[in-house]
Amino acid sequence: MTIHIYNTLSRKLEPLTTIEPGVVRMYVCGVTPYDEAHIGHAMSAIVFDVIRRYLEYRGYQVQHIVNFTDVDDKVIERANAVGADPLALSTQLADEFLGQLAALNVLPASAYPRVTQTIPEIRAFVEGLVERGYAYAADGDVYFRVGQDEDYGKLSGRSLDEMLTGTRFEVDPRKESPADFALWKAARPSEPAWESPWGPGRPGWHIECSAMCVKHLGSQIDIHGGGNDLIFPHHENEIAQSESLTGQPFARFWVHNGMLQLVNPATRQVEKMSKSLGNMMTIAKFLEQYEGDVFRLIVLSSSYRSPLTYNSDVAADNQRKLERLRSALAPASGTLTSGPVAEQLAQAVTSTHDSFTAAMDNDFNSAGALAALFDLVRAINSARAAALGGAPFSEAQASLRALAGVLGLRLEPAQPQQHHTLEPFIELLINTRNELRKLKQFALADQIRNRLAELGVTLEDGPHGTRWKL
Repeated sequence: MTIHIYNTLSRKLEPLTTIEPGVVRMYVCGVTPYDEAHIGHAMSAIVFDVIRRYLEYRGYQVQHIVNFTDVDDKVIERANAVGADPLALSTQLADEFLGQLAALNVLPASAYPRVTQTIPEIRAFVEGLVERGYAYAADGDVYFRVGQDEDYGKLSGRSLDEMLTGTRFEVDPRKESPADFALWKAARPSEPAWESPWGPGRPGWHIECSAMCVKHLGSQIDIHGGGNDLIFPHHENEIAQSESLTGQPFARFWVHNGMLQLVNPATRQVEKMSKSLGNMMTIAKFLEQYEGDVFRLIVLSSSYRSPLTYNSDVAADNQRKLERLRSALAPASGTLTSGPVAEQLAQAVTSTHDSFTAAMDNDFNSAGALAALFDLVRAINSARAAALGGAPFSEAQASLRALAGVLGLRLEPAQPQQHHTLEPFIELLINTRNELRKLKQFALADQIRNRLAELGVTLEDGPHGTRWKL
């Protein structure tokens, strides 16, 4: 089967074709590290991590680039507010974010270029646009001539006339048109600056991504990703400046994830996450309360293109989902290795693989892929209850682990060392409870069960004995 991807540029599903057979060149807009990263940043990182993982599972070699905008108006303002050096602040926050991505099991990108590491390429890019008449200098600034680009607006679906009448632009008499955007900004006092043909300054926002793409992936790429809040103006401007310089289509597929929203616990209303509302959920704060797999399940449970709604109830529900997935990885309780039960489980494994691939081939439908995994979980748990063990059972579990890994799920016990330490004591209490039940002292047996439950240990009685889990 062929992978189909929704392309924001064409507004339809298209079969994946790549510039180079077997290779996917993918660029994803990263964060501007001026403050702690929040779970909205984590959502986008996980979306494209899953896309990458699935492409690799299907046999592609993925060249995955994610940038850091480490010098920017926001970085400078924040640094001034806290009395820090802008570049030191952005470096510290970028490094913290990378550590959090590792905790969320996001694979490292092929490279994480930064603006401050790409100044020569950015400068050359701007010079090329000036030479071709697509850009002009004004008092140390350099602007892109939007009117010179005949198909400007093709990504967002808005014409230049609509933008000029429907968008608020900062009035600047030096600009030929209010829609023209900055490629290079003249230096201001106490700001980071680099030399250029137009005087000391620093790059504008949009130019960095075009220059990084060309530097690391070439003038044409297969997939360009980011949040849907970047469609206009950032990605629109990337297309304009890139295609004006190279004369070639910039990206074959434009892939955008939806935004994360929070549910206000007081009003139950959905609202945007923002500092002004005091409702920021940072990645660090989330990871203090939950495992990384929990947030990954939240993201996987809906279409990556849809808005994602988060609150504590959503987190708790996905914690239960995680435990359900883990339940299928408990040891076998029987020794049966053949017969109808083994055949049914083998059929369930094959069906799961087919359903999983069909879902992910359809625009990375992770919710459908998860549904397939839960079907396999039910089949494995039913086979355990029917006393299946040996190779048929362990092979089904291995399939579950492998497909969960394609989605980036680790499914590891939350606290394996503590689990190991508690095991003999829990087993002793279970044996005591069983003896009490044999003596028909059910009240005392129930006290043991209830007390273990209060401590976070769940007992599951079955035909083959009592199992427990934290």
